[in-house]
Amino acid sequence: MEVVNLGLGDASYSIYIGAGLLDDGALLRRYIHGRQVLIVTNTNIAPLYLERLQAALGDLNVGTVVLPDGEQFKTLASLDIVLTGLLEGHHNRATTLIALGGGVVGDITGFAAACYQRGVAFIQVPTTLLAQVDSSVGGKTAVNHPLGKNMIGAFHQPQAVIIDPESLQSLPKRELIAGMAEVIKHGALADREYFEWLERHMDQLLALDLELMSEAIKRSCEIKADIVSRDEKELGVRALLNFGHTFGHAIETGMGYGAWLHGEAVGAGMVMAAALSARLGLCSAADSQRLAALIARVGLPVVPPPALKGEFLSLMSRDKKMTDKGLKLVLLSGLGQAILVDDVDAMDLQAIING
Repeated sequence: MEVVNLGLGDASYSIYIGAGLLDDGALLRRYIHGRQVLIVTNTNIAPLYLERLQAALGDLNVGTVVLPDGEQFKTLASLDIVLTGLLEGHHNRATTLIALGGGVVGDITGFAAACYQRGVAFIQVPTTLLAQVDSSVGGKTAVNHPLGKNMIGAFHQPQAVIIDPESLQSLPKRELIAGMAEVIKHGALADREYFEWLERHMDQLLALDLELMSEAIKRSCEIKADIVSRDEKELGVRALLNFGHTFGHAIETGMGYGAWLHGEAVGAGMVMAAALSARLGLCSAADSQRLAALIARVGLPVVPPPALKGEFLSLMSRDKKMTDKGLKLVLLSGLGQAILVDDVDAMDLQAIING
């Protein structure tokens, strides 16, 4: 088992990575301080892992909420289902929620935990690559709105993140590829050596070499934990983790949640952000092309949907990174070096959108 620690003072926690951790009841119970537990999962994950997790929790008072699967269900209505489950089960303030699933389940569960009785504990047990390397770490919780992605939410840190890489063996290929976008993102924005390691081992990672995958999960978690520990509420450096996301969120919102998977939109978004970086002279064309080549090699989209060209700038303007000065973008000064830029000319943005 590997452990990555995220230092946030009283809100610090550990990220555990290891085969078989889904069945490690002793580890789970270390972070459960009352008798009540509510497991939140979805219709795809419940048949695969719910009974195993319930068995690991032994004689605790365990309830479950099973949500429909998909980004289109990351809504206030799904949040209400979880809150109703807590209320109907008479859960008190010592309860612990457990998010068993991907990023949608994790975000909804964390937001429910932040809201219920003004904040209760929760544990992340992510089962998708995207959740294991990114969304389960850092305490961002949210639901979507038809006018913007992740616009309704709260910062609420988990008690622990427990990652069993073996759960990736049941992940559909499209979901695995989508999750790889966030893996590549961490190398592109913070660690050139890691990016180069990914270039060398990508075929093995996509073939689910679990030893190498565990290494990738650990390194991505280390990068994210380091940044979050310095800026929990995204007042500065944490915004760098949004590399590719401003473009990507515009795609998700414009196409309808679920039409493009989050990682697919982020993949195209990173290519656009890197191309803009090169256009502005911030990074070399070679670095931009190298990133695009790896994203294409994985099987992710590298261009945005043509249907959105006319409304892309409007969709981007709804992003959370809008400030009084305008849209703040994460760009590259080179592979492994992300920077924040808030004075990009609309003509340069449109040129990238137009391809």
